[in-house]
This record gives sequence, structure tokens and C-alpha cells, in this order.
Amino acid sequence: MKLKSIFSILLLFLSVGLSGQELSISGAVKDLSNTAIPFANIYLYRISDTTLVKGASADEEGFFSIDNVVASTYFIRGSYIGKFSTLTPVDITQNVRIGTLVIAVDAEVLDEVIVTGKQPTIQRQADRVVFNVENTVVSEGNSWEILKNTPGVISMQNDFLIRNQSATIYLNDRKVQLSSSEIKDLLEGLSGGAIKSVEVIPNPPAHYEAEGGPILNIITTRSIAPGYKGSVTGNYTQAVFPKYAFGTSHYFKSEKLSLFANYTINPRKEFKDDDYRVNFINDENDIFSRWQTDFNKVTRSLAQNANFIMDYFIDDRNSINLTTNMVFSPNKTFKNQINSEIRNAQNQLDSTLTSASDVRTDNTNFAVDLTYKHLPKKEGASLTLNAHITKFDEDNTQNVSSDYFNPTGNFIRNFSFFTDSQQKVDIVTAQLDYISPVGGLIMETGAKFSSVSSRSGINFFNIVGTTPTLNTEFSDDFIYDETVWAGYLSLLKDWEKWSLKTGVRGEYTDVSGRSVVLATENLQNYFELFPTLYVLHSPSNDHSFSFDYRRKLQRPKYQDLNPFRYFVNENDFFVGNPNLQPNFSHNFNLNYTLKGEYFFDIYYRDNGNYISDLSFQDNQNLTVRQIRQNVLESTSYGFDFTYSKSVTNNWYVYSYMSVFHEDETFLAVESNDVAFTNTVNGFYGSVNNYLTLSKDGTFTGDIALTYLSSFLQGSYVMGSTTNLNVGLRKSLWKKRAVLSVAAEDLLGKANPTFTSRYLNQDNFYLARPETRFVRFGFTYNFGNFRLEDNERGIDKIERDRLSN
Repeated sequence: MKLKSIFSILLLFLSVGLSGQELSISGAVKDLSNTAIPFANIYLYRISDTTLVKGASADEEGFFSIDNVVASTYFIRGSYIGKFSTLTPVDITQNVRIGTLVIAVDAEVLDEVIVTGKQPTIQRQADRVVFNVENTVVSEGNSWEILKNTPGVISMQNDFLIRNQSATIYLNDRKVQLSSSEIKDLLEGLSGGAIKSVEVIPNPPAHYEAEGGPILNIITTRSIAPGYKGSVTGNYTQAVFPKYAFGTSHYFKSEKLSLFANYTINPRKEFKDDDYRVNFINDENDIFSRWQTDFNKVTRSLAQNANFIMDYFIDDRNSINLTTNMVFSPNKTFKNQINSEIRNAQNQLDSTLTSASDVRTDNTNFAVDLTYKHLPKKEGASLTLNAHITKFDEDNTQNVSSDYFNPTGNFIRNFSFFTDSQQKVDIVTAQLDYISPVGGLIMETGAKFSSVSSRSGINFFNIVGTTPTLNTEFSDDFIYDETVWAGYLSLLKDWEKWSLKTGVRGEYTDVSGRSVVLATENLQNYFELFPTLYVLHSPSNDHSFSFDYRRKLQRPKYQDLNPFRYFVNENDFFVGNPNLQPNFSHNFNLNYTLKGEYFFDIYYRDNGNYISDLSFQDNQNLTVRQIRQNVLESTSYGFDFTYSKSVTNNWYVYSYMSVFHEDETFLAVESNDVAFTNTVNGFYGSVNNYLTLSKDGTFTGDIALTYLSSFLQGSYVMGSTTNLNVGLRKSLWKKRAVLSVAAEDLLGKANPTFTSRYLNQDNFYLARPETRFVRFGFTYNFGNFRLEDNERGIDKIERDRLSN
């Protein structure tokens, strides 16, 4: 009955009648010398409260038109490079042509905008913080660098954290559905000059799925001019092994049709060196065996990404978008070489182990997304329908051979095995969203259906001599089906110095997970409500206070539910957990902003039975296994401080500091199921300097220093890291081309240690991927490169759980 009631309410909202008359206002934008100003912005405001109603951009000749305007009296003004025309009243009772808006801009700067040392602005809204970087010194870098230096964001290797939670990257409110390394490659190739702002959303509102963490939403600049543009980009990276990347993008826009096509290829050879130490402990709590392991991995890949996007505008009120994306990595190989020394309690050599592992993976990730959008006659209303299909297919084979030797080097025995695994995931979703003003409020409501079907299996073969024998203990097939019905309602109200946004999302989930060989089945069905609340108070221009709350959901990833073992060797393996349960969390934030330059944030998060990566050593069988497990409880809280300032016209400084606490209480399954609490009190600090090194602003640089004292990673405590990065960029030919060079991890201290030492557990590892490198990049834009394309990702939370 609850579900029927929710959807009845949603349908009632969607059936609201709409009315209004369609009118337009047009004109031109010029400077004091009567020269047209191309691509200027034009804004239409309500007379009563100067609320922004509509906006548009002038074309290359300085002409503009704002359509679908409701008859009323408005203010209109033009804007260009931070300068404005006079705020002019206009009474629209029919189609109006107002003549010319005059902006006091020097004619010599109209051909190319040069901004030197302009400070970015930070805007606090009810449910997010907006980092405005357009035409500022920060925009001289690439998009990856901008995200690294966005207020409230911690950069950790290839991941971004907000309130110590991994952030999801969005591009123009569409999720970027790529792995972390692929996202980095994409954003490093996206010029910061195309970025208007970055939205930091710690607690996403009810419009977004209940599942998922904070969001980093990149908003690109917009232009309405028709034409064609394209670009080619490439880079060369020198680390342990050289690496290359190449990409090309093409965009065409006419009056009704926009087309975008992109292809990137990233051939890579990567090296990783890991040091492992495990001390196995007996019942008397004494170390009786010490394992010291050197693990070298060489990865070869030819990852490719192709996507095609079409926007078709049927008329002023109806449009269709088709987005397709394919990511494929054929014949990706991992060659692992493991050398271990096994010593006794007196640290004397007992034996050695040499293990070679060859892994081959082929995967394809194909998605199709179709969206229809209708703008009713009612001002500010919109109706959106979306359908989505994902096909994911991965095949994986592994050969492992381990040889044991005595202290004198004589052969003792061999253990070899072969695995063949595969996984196929089909995702289908349908979604409806409706936005409308209702009685002085902005209402958002909608409904969503999603269906996920995952089929996976593994065959494990023991190899004696050259004969493979199927091992049924480690072989299995796993069938997973998931259906989710969701509906949401959100209301926004702005008045005087206050802003209030509240909402609730309801989700009904039906899950079935079945192991064929084990003959076990895990059934889950539940209905949950996820409320949200955002309050913003700005008593003056110098002060603002805000509070937000959201209940969130975390579902297990499909790969983690498979009850399979994936081996490094016979003593080190990952095992899936089909008994993982969804996790619910409560998230609170309290913020204060002073003069738009000083930001103070206090947050608290009850993570609940968080799904964590845990590692356990079996002291009796001398093995180490990694497993995903629901913890008993977990909390996070901290204090963040952000400061940004232009020291001089050519030097802008951004600083971010965070003091935080993280704890997890989990069941130590290899220590008589004792409940153990892992705790970290840490500090993160970063200082970023942006330098303009030439008078015309075409030569820029940056220096960034970050420090992290420690961090919690499941059963491990991560050690400290220090990272120093330097970059230089030179724009050529009126910004049609950009040359760049960047050097990262100059101090060689970016890779942390991981230590798990408690009860009868004592192990440690240091992973050293290629974080130290020099990269040279080149981008060339051709055609009408002032155009902003329609590039976007595919926003589906279900796809996000494909990540391993």
C-alpha cells in the first residue's frame, strides 16, 4: 500500500495543468564604440525580487533572442567579461525587439579574452558549494587539476574524497561512467578553459539515487552558435615505462541537430612493485613464521573509449537526446612475479617461494541512453523521460605456478592451477522526472524502475604435471537478480535571507542471489525512505550559515557478491561474500562562510554497517585473504577549513585543511570473532599556487603541495604521504593549441604504507605504482572552437557498481 500511495501522489503532481503564452524578446549587444560583442550573456530577471528567469548567449554577430517568455514585466541586462549593461525594465505583452544593450568593454579585448590573476569565487547554496572558475587563473589548467584544488576535496592517488568518502564525477549533471584511471585520462585531456564551475554536493538531494556518495559535478560553458569544431590531443608520459595516449573529438551543431563523436586510445605498460610482510602468530601470541614477499606486476593494456551523442530539438519545447558509450579493453594482461622468503621465529631462513602468475582479461562495457524532454507552457516547468540499457561482458583467465625451495636452494614441490571466469551484467532502467513552480515553491518529483541481471561463473583446475583436474570446491556459478522501484518528491523555497530545500525518496528493493554449486540462496526485499533537508541563512553579504542532512544507502557491488576465490597464489587470495547486506548511513554537515573567502565546515556521519575491505591472516593455514564484509558500526567526523586569495595579480593561492576522525568496528573472524575497533585521527593539508608567467596570460604554471598524516582503510591503517607537483602550460595561436608539461611526486613520497597489527594479526604492505613521472601534452583545436559541445556521461548508479 505504501508504494501505491507514493506513486499515486507522484501521478497527481504530474497531472497538474499548465498554461501560459509564449513570447520572445530579442536585440543586439554592443560596446561603447558600437562594435558588436559576440557570445555575450543576456539575463532576464523578475521585477519583484530580481530572481533570474531566463538567460541566453549572443551569437557571433552579437544578436540574441530569448524565447518562451511568459507575459510580464522584467529587468534585462547584458554581461561580458565581468562588465554589465544598465539594468533595463521591459514590459513583455507581445514579441519585443528592444534594440541594443550597451556594455562598456574595450574593443581591443573582444577578439580574445585575457584574464590575468582573476580570483575564482565560491558560492554556498542550500544543497551544494559552487566553485566558479570560468575565465580565472585556475581555468588555465586541465579539469583534473581543477578538481584536485576544489574546496572541500581531498585528492588521494586516483581518487577524490569529500568528507572522506569517494566522490562520483559528473559532467553537466551526467555521471562519467568510467574507471578511476580512465576518468583521470579523460579529465586531464579536458581543458580547464571549458569549465564554468564545479559543484561540490556532499549530500545529494532526493532527485539523486539513495545509493551513492558525494558528487563532483563539472559544469561546462555554453554557447548557442552553430558550426563545427574538432580537436586532437595526445600526451607522452615517462615513468618506469613510457606511456602514450591519443584522442580526437568532433562536434557539429545546426539549428535543430547537435552531433558529437569521440574516440580515445590509451596503450599502456605499467609497473608496480609491492613489499609484503606477514608475521604468523601461534596460540601463545608468539611469532613462529615470518613471510617477506616482493611482488612485481607488469600490466599491458590497450584501453579504448568511443562514444556518440545526438541532440535533436523537435521544436522550442521538445527535444530528444541519444547517448551511446563503449569502453573496451581487449587482451589486457598482467604478469606477476612473486618472490617470498619464509623464516622461522629466530629469523632463520626456512624456505623460499617463487610464484609466476599470468592473467588475461577481455571486457566490453556498452551503454545506450535515450532521453525525451518536454518544456510545458508553465514557466520553469519541465518533464523528462529516460530509458537506459547497459551490456557488460568480462572474461578472465589465470595461470599460476608456485615452486618451493629449501634454504640451500633445492626444489621441494610445485603447486599450479588454472582458472577461467566470466561475468555478464545486463542493466535496464526507466525514469520520469518533473519540475514545476507550485505556490511560490519549486517542486521536483519523479519515479524510476531498474532491473539488474548478473550471471557469473568460475572453473578452477588443479594442474599436476600437464593434466588439469576440475576442483569443484573452488568452482561455482552465481546468479544475481535485482529490481528497484523508486519515487521522490522535493520542495525548494527561497525568501529574503533564507533558503530551504527538503525532500524524501522511497525505494523498494527485491534481490535474489543464488550459488549453484553451494545450493544457497540469499533473498532480500525491503522498502526504505531517504529524507533530505537543506537550510541556508545569509544575514549579510559577508556571512552565511548552512545545515544539511541526508540518509543514504550503499548496495554491494556485483563482483563482491560472487562466492569465488581469486588467487595471487595459494597463500594469498580474494574471496567474494554473497551474504553482504545493504548499508544505511546518516550524514550531517554544518557550515559557515565568511566574506566568500573563509569556509568552515563541521561534519558527522554515522556510517552504520558499512561494507568494508578487510584482510585476515589465517595463522594455522598460513594464508592471507581479502574479503568485503559488513562492519558492526562505523563513524566519521571532522572539521574542514578552506581559504583562497589572490596574493597579487599574477599569483593566486588556494589552501585546504582537514582534521578528521574515522573508526570501524568489525568482526575479527580469524581471532575468535572478537569485535575490534580500528581508529584513525588524521590531518590533511594542501597549498596550491597558480602563477601567471607572461603579460598576455598565455604562459601559466602551478605548484601544489599536499600532506596526509594517516587514513583508515578497512583493517589497515594507511601511513603518511607527501606529494609535490609542478606544471607549466603555454597557449599558442589564440588558444587554438596548448603545450603542457607536468611533473608529479617530485619527492617520491606519494605512496603510503598499510599496516594491520592487532590481536593475532600482524601484516604490512607497501604498494609502489608509477606515481612519479613527467608528462608532456599537446592539444590542437580546429573549426569554430568557441562552441561548447554536448558531451556528457551516462548517469546510472547501477552501472557504478560494475567497478571492481
